[in-house]
Amino acid sequence: MSVKIDFSNLNLMDALDLAILIEAEAADRYKFFAEQIGRREDVDAGSIFESMAINEEKHGQQIAARRQELFGDKPMRVSKTAIFDVEAPEFGAPRWNMSPLKAFKLALSSEEKAFWFYDEAMKHVKDPGVRELFTELRDEETEHVRLVKTAMEALPPGSDVDAEDLDD
Repeated sequence: MSVKIDFSNLNLMDALDLAILIEAEAADRYKFFAEQIGRREDVDAGSIFESMAINEEKHGQQIAARRQELFGDKPMRVSKTAIFDVEAPEFGAPRWNMSPLKAFKLALSSEEKAFWFYDEAMKHVKDPGVRELFTELRDEETEHVRLVKTAMEALPPGSDVDAEDLDD
């Protein structure tokens, strides 16, 4: 499914709402993965997904606070049916035995998707406030990509091995 938004007519409130929904979808998906996989070690796929869920929630809360400050309690006009997998990892992507490195690669792919989404959306946005917001969000996704790559580099040796491979 693809995004069903006419970016050329998006106003700032709708853009903030869209960003809130995107972050919420990603947080929910990471929580689902963490619950589905569970935790076996301090740094495993489940712990990485828990961490990503927390990060997505914080980002969504920051955007929601900004929306509240600018628009108060005005109801959302953008529906979550308008977005699907913008930033969230694909449902079938995790495996119970997934290595920490593979989990981080999944998170990296999601952060790169979010960057691409905001970058592409900006090409169709006319409202200067929305363009500014999407530029800011795109740049934040760039920072998220950097953070995930840094975490991947800090993984201990053996983090690329799936759990079932350890039994061999």
